[in-house]
Amino acid sequence: MSNDASGPPPLGATPCDGGTTFAVWSSGEAVDLCLYDDAGRESRVRLTDRTNGVWHAHLPGVGSGQLYGYRVHGPWDPWHGHRFNPTKLLVDPYARAIDEPLRIEETLLDDDALDDAVLDVHDSATSVPRSVVVDANLDWTGDRKPAVPWSDTVVYELHVRGFTMRHPDVPEALRGTYAGLAHPAVLEHLTSLGVTTVELLPVHHHVTERSLRRNGLANFWGYNTLGFFAPHAGYSSAGSRGGQVREFAAMVRAMHDAGLEVVLDVVYNHTAEGGFDGPTLSLRGLDNHSYYRLRHGRLYEDYTGCGNTLDLRHPRTLALVTDSLRYWAQEMHVDGFRFDLAPALARGSDAFEATGTFLSVIGQDPVLSRVKLIAEPWDVGPGGYQLGRFPVPWTEWNDRFRDTVRQSWLADNAGKGTATDGAGKPGSGMRDFAYRATGSSDVFDGAGRGPLASVNFVTAHDGFTLHDLVTYEQKRNEANGEDNRDGSGHNRGWNCGIEGPTSDASVLRLRRRMMRNLLTTLLTSTGVPMLTAGDETGRTQLGNNNAYCLDDETTWVAWTWVDELRSESRHSSWRLDLLAWTRELLRLRRTHPALGQAGFFDGRAVHEDGRKDLAWFSPDGHEMTDTEWFDHDRRVIGGYIADPRPGGESLLLLVNTGPDETSFVLPDGHWATAYRCLLDTTDERPEAAAADDLAGSTVQLAAHGLKLFSARH
Repeated sequence: MSNDASGPPPLGATPCDGGTTFAVWSSGEAVDLCLYDDAGRESRVRLTDRTNGVWHAHLPGVGSGQLYGYRVHGPWDPWHGHRFNPTKLLVDPYARAIDEPLRIEETLLDDDALDDAVLDVHDSATSVPRSVVVDANLDWTGDRKPAVPWSDTVVYELHVRGFTMRHPDVPEALRGTYAGLAHPAVLEHLTSLGVTTVELLPVHHHVTERSLRRNGLANFWGYNTLGFFAPHAGYSSAGSRGGQVREFAAMVRAMHDAGLEVVLDVVYNHTAEGGFDGPTLSLRGLDNHSYYRLRHGRLYEDYTGCGNTLDLRHPRTLALVTDSLRYWAQEMHVDGFRFDLAPALARGSDAFEATGTFLSVIGQDPVLSRVKLIAEPWDVGPGGYQLGRFPVPWTEWNDRFRDTVRQSWLADNAGKGTATDGAGKPGSGMRDFAYRATGSSDVFDGAGRGPLASVNFVTAHDGFTLHDLVTYEQKRNEANGEDNRDGSGHNRGWNCGIEGPTSDASVLRLRRRMMRNLLTTLLTSTGVPMLTAGDETGRTQLGNNNAYCLDDETTWVAWTWVDELRSESRHSSWRLDLLAWTRELLRLRRTHPALGQAGFFDGRAVHEDGRKDLAWFSPDGHEMTDTEWFDHDRRVIGGYIADPRPGGESLLLLVNTGPDETSFVLPDGHWATAYRCLLDTTDERPEAAAADDLAGSTVQLAAHGLKLFSARH
């Protein structure tokens, strides 16, 4: 055993000094490093040096591209949390690349059947993933992170594979890859749309569960991580012997050159090893008792719904996660992270701890505290719903925004829901709508946080697309193989009168208007907006609201609008109209600072004449009364947002979520001398009015309609 006072070498495989240094942490009794040649033949090297629990060795002549793994010897005692098993080839948790798809043929065992016989189950070198030695030698000279302020940020959530699989301008060999995402045609769409920050669904190397494979399905979304340092090999056009690392880095650089940030959706709450009867692939065989949260010594605590939960109370597990985050931020130059089921990372003995170890470590880290941090603020454990409780500098997915906006525009019109649903979340009533549209101060106004802590969204990868939200009230998940039992049944959608596809022109016209209403509400609300890829051109999943397991045209973004744009007829289509609408909304958001303010509105005067930063109006043109605020049947409201700059352009938003046309008196001359309509959602394409409406005059507000005015003083 080594007593090197300088400490162990860096974990992982590090090419240096004419060879490679291998280092892995484990409390096992012995560790074999397994090397593989191109024919899959295995040779083993027993690691004899151990420093501070890290087994390590330097092998001369071993370089980049070498395939390797580990076999760990120690007690097989699942009843006390120990699952050492040298017949299992293990992936290095710090591997920078992983080669080969997973093809596990293990026998499924019941808890009572687990005994020494399991040691007879062998994995051949070609049946499990193998780690890869990588010397990427990345050159980041001249790369500049866009560093977009939160006030200017517009998040665009997309799937690396699904986004380009059907793009006509991306070469076929590059579709579905990092290189495809970096193609100029793709970047041009993103930049012309006006988004600032691309959030990638999981790109850590992940695998598909056996149950899905048996049904011919795949874990398409990727929330089943195997390697926290390795870009997913399936998204690489450059091979899986390290090419995926260079290709990913080139994609990040291309994004940065285009002025776009890259945020990763990361899954540190659980791993692909699943529950008690899951496969042994990496952490379970290295040190099961340390890496996972266990109950009664052998049962996995499952706060994730995926069979296991990583134990970030253990120093080595905490180091694994934070080392991974720093690697992606420093060496791969990503701009931030969205944390799946974030409360599971911040639980102490059981409960969520806002001042606990993980969140405290992130908050003081000189690297991680300065990148974008987005929490999905719920998990499936007790007390798992923690919206509004994450500390500075975190932002959070705000599902209350999603639910309220859907309820107001859609579910109330479908006759579903009341003022609150069964979970106590907001339902109908414009009071809740106003809270969400102005940054959810009732949720985030505390501990130094402001409206920019709220990531507002109407749709995400999980659930209906924007198109399907106004087309279906019932999910259509039969293709998932679970008899339509999976996916949420409470989507707050409205089919506008007919379920599913129809040729009824009036229904189609209303659906398009409702999509414009939802987009306009999202992109004029205070907070950080998030769009879901393809919503800007009406992508459909044919009513599937849980398409996590479908790697086909159901989940691939359709680019039919590109052909429509280039058609000889040059006639507009509703997809092109919706795209134009989204672009104009994002242009207006960029040019109106009041929509991205960092502080909450408080009704204070921001101009010498006494005009307040925010005021709400009833259709008669007067400010809302307390009685009107608590009228849950109210469907019409007007919101005035003052531009605090001298001579700046204030905004007036008129909203009618109900089924009847109504008249609205524009606020009097104290607020503006005249108003010009910038957007009217009854228009198929964005068109500003040619003339002003005088203060105090009456305008018509269509049923299910929204108008945005500039207020000229």
